[in-house]
Amino acid sequence: MLGLMQDYQLTVQTILDHAALNHGEREMVTRSIEGPIRRTTYQDIRERALCVAKALQKEGIGIGDRIATMAWNTDRHVEIWYGIMGLGAICHTVNPRLFAEQLVYIVNHAEDKMLFVDLTFVPIVEAIADKLPTIQKYIIMTDDAHMPETSLPNVITYETWLAASDADFTWGVFDENTASSLCYTSGTTGNPKGVLYSHRSNVLHGLMCNQPDVLGINSNDNILPIVPMFHANAWAITYAVPAAGASLIMPGAGMDGKSIYELLDSEKVSASAAVPTVWLGLLQYLEENDLALPYLDRVLIGGAACPRMMIETLENKYDVEVIHGWGMTEMSPVGTTGKLKHATEHLRGDERVKLKLRQGRTPYMVEMKIIDDEGNDLPRDGATSGHLLVRGPAISKAYFKHDEEILDQDDWFDTGDIANIDELGYMQITDRDKDVIKSGGEWISSIEIENTAVGCEGVAEAAVIGIAHPKWTERPLLIILRKEDSEVSAADVLAYLDGKIATWWMPDGVEFVDEIPHTATGKIQKMTLREQFGGYAFKAPD
Repeated sequence: MLGLMQDYQLTVQTILDHAALNHGEREMVTRSIEGPIRRTTYQDIRERALCVAKALQKEGIGIGDRIATMAWNTDRHVEIWYGIMGLGAICHTVNPRLFAEQLVYIVNHAEDKMLFVDLTFVPIVEAIADKLPTIQKYIIMTDDAHMPETSLPNVITYETWLAASDADFTWGVFDENTASSLCYTSGTTGNPKGVLYSHRSNVLHGLMCNQPDVLGINSNDNILPIVPMFHANAWAITYAVPAAGASLIMPGAGMDGKSIYELLDSEKVSASAAVPTVWLGLLQYLEENDLALPYLDRVLIGGAACPRMMIETLENKYDVEVIHGWGMTEMSPVGTTGKLKHATEHLRGDERVKLKLRQGRTPYMVEMKIIDDEGNDLPRDGATSGHLLVRGPAISKAYFKHDEEILDQDDWFDTGDIANIDELGYMQITDRDKDVIKSGGEWISSIEIENTAVGCEGVAEAAVIGIAHPKWTERPLLIILRKEDSEVSAADVLAYLDGKIATWWMPDGVEFVDEIPHTATGKIQKMTLREQFGGYAFKAPD
């Protein structure tokens, strides 16, 4: 027997409808690419999103067509985002930080028909436009007064294009399982893979992120999503915030500490989300200018492991709650957050920080477990590490236009991470499967060594890779990027690590570099480092 409830379709445009109707006066504040701060409301955003949908339909765009955006977090990007999806087309957010060959590959693989591009990225698109045969029109996200000289064919400014339509339009009618958006992985090995989200998965994931034990957004919040919309849906914030009726503060291209601080302060931002490197830049700016964060209540830090120093500084000095998060593009992307719960609320000092250094626990709608190499479930004891598997309604079951199976027989997705889970459900990533160091039959966590090493004075960034060893199979090599004007030595770093990590984890070598390579999503490129140090041999002990 089925229940007698309405068949209400969970489609993304219903979020914007709700925000405009019930929180229509709430502001969206943007640091525009042209320079000035721009203010609008959810009512205005919805009206312009309807204009976008109508204009796209005039262009012959329909359900299932892919439309690309290469843009920062702005009000224009949000209205384009909802306009594309509200029509039933698919919004393909393109990461401009990918290599040119990868950009060409993903636009052609997606078969995008149009490309919306911010002023900042016009040169990037111009350099590859002759290799993008499926793009029929380029729309530069500005007005005629700021239109640059460009070699792009069939090009028009966004404001001129939009002015030719009006909001007299009805959203598309389609099933909630219709594809809504497309995001490609960063492609650290092989070509990037397309993750195709559905309306249903994005709505459910946005609601999940509004749970109190995730970001806990409510209508009184002012939220600054620093994580870009081209990074896995801006971690669902551009769905979660309008659903809650909170105000959206959009940083545009201003990713530096000064620009971020100005928005945090002037717009009384209560919560934000970004990768660790952004917070490092902000903390440096705060320190140099003796500033405080009187309005900021909590920050979600993910994309890479959060260093201990960052947690302690934000919480103890600036009274900002740090929510350590983890996820993947394939997970929409939030998988865990490190919020304290009843059983851990009493923790103080070092024990509290240790818990927050773990990647956290799953909210409802994410299931998680660890297995050994033979596929056997492993215990949740906080010590036993294994392959991390996940499943849920916002987790991929296949890649776009790929035939390969990515789930096991019970629909679990292998994340490629090695992790342990404690008895209270708090998970800790110890390494990527391909990066884990296997020494004498035991695993060494490169991530934990890296996070500890960056606490050493004079160290800007650290990376650890495994180097072949005749006795132990592999041993860790610590690669250091010094801070500017720092003269920190290998002996200094090793002395700092002493007592903070297991003795047998201590690196057998320390090397200093001028640059540590990163992927387009900010992760350290271990593969490049392994190539760079391919012939490295540890020095024999004296």
